[in-house]
Formats: sequence, structure tokens, C-alpha cells
Amino acid sequence: MSRQSAVSLVLLRQQIVACTRCPRLRAYCERVAREKKRAYRDETYWGRPVPGFGDPEARLLIVGLAPAAHGANRTGRMFTGDSSGDFLARALHRAGFANQPTSTRADDGLRLADAFLAASVRCAPPDNKPLPRELEACYPWLRAEAEALPHVRVIVALGRIAFGTCLRLLRDCGLSPATRPAFSHGALVHYGPHPVTLIASYHPSRQNTNTGRLTEAMFDQVFAQARAILLREPGGDGPNARGSLRG
Repeated sequence: MSRQSAVSLVLLRQQIVACTRCPRLRAYCERVAREKKRAYRDETYWGRPVPGFGDPEARLLIVGLAPAAHGANRTGRMFTGDSSGDFLARALHRAGFANQPTSTRADDGLRLADAFLAASVRCAPPDNKPLPRELEACYPWLRAEAEALPHVRVIVALGRIAFGTCLRLLRDCGLSPATRPAFSHGALVHYGPHPVTLIASYHPSRQNTNTGRLTEAMFDQVFAQARAILLREPGGDGPNARGSLRG
């Protein structure tokens, strides 16, 4: 493990958790944490901004939209405690990026190998709709986490908003796409001069998974593509690829 990367991520975690840049989001998260959902009335909600989670040596960066009000805003860990988290955990486990197929609590033993989870916004937004100014205010946290991950070679963007955030991230890191990027499930965008690939996916929300717009087979294909790309990189099946997103 890179000591510098691990230390950077620890410091970033502390800074993200203490962030108060978006008063509307902070007020909403705190209210949800007080009022709670009936099913979780005996639990203590996290109620604060949610930092990224995963392997400091990750070559795969997964970017979602934001914590769920009664998911990560309750548990304090990205993609944990709701149906989206379980859908993602199952896919990561099948692809070999996670040690277990569930993501229920921050202390449930889940470990990610070669993968790191992040989001465009770190506070749960009302109706899952962050405002443009909130996306703008939160973007530096994703940029900082990405720069603290020295081996990222593949980014999976979950949903159209995350896809747009990732396009900005790669542009700001000085990388240029080989083709004109457009969002569609399974779309691949290759970047240079250091080889980085952006893969688009529908978000694993209930709205998509319950309607069949996103199936487990479709999600598996996204992470199979990611795995195949990483297997072609120097170091093969280990986190030893060269280059980074550091601008």
C-alpha cells in the first residue's frame, strides 16, 4: 500500500465529514437523521457528508450520484444500507472486487479489492436531486480523492449526472477523449495520454432495477468490461498499473 495515498485519503475523509459548504443539504441530512425512517428508528444515523470508501491502491474508481437519505446518510459508508448498495455489492463480488455480496452496515466486514467508491455529491439531496451549485461545491472532493488514488485506470460512472462529473474530472486532469463522449449504458470512452477508460452505466436505483431498465446481467457486463481492461494493463491482475489522475 502506498503510505502517501493512504494518509491523503485519511485526511480527505476528515475534511469531507466536516464539510458545511451546502446549507440546504446539511439541513436536510440532519433533519432526516433526527426524524429517521420507522424501520431504523432505533439506529443512530450518520447524518454527515459521506467520504469515499475502498482500496487506496484501486485501479477501478466507481462514481455514483449521492448518498441515499436512509442508506449512506444513515450508515456513513458509500453505497451501504439500501437496495442500490446491495445491487452494487453483488456485482462487485461476482466480478472479484468485493469480498462479500452485501453492504448493510459500516462494520459489516465488506472489503473492496482494487476498487474505490465515490460520488458526485457527499450529502443526501432532497428527492435525489442536487442543485447545480451543490454539484459545483462538492466537485473538489471527488477531484481530491481521485488525485489521491495513484493507480486508477478505469472509472465507472453510475448515472448521467455522475457521467458528467467524471467527464469534467478527466478533462481537469488533462486527459482527452479519443471519441466524443455520450452517455448510454455500457458506453466506453478511452482517454490519453495515459490510458484511462470511462464506462457509463445506469444507476442501480430502484427506479432502474425494479423496472428492468438495469438488470444484474447488464450490470455484470459493465464490471466484466472493467476487469478485462485491467487484465490488459501492466501488472495484470494486481494493482500495479502505472500513471494516475494527478493533474
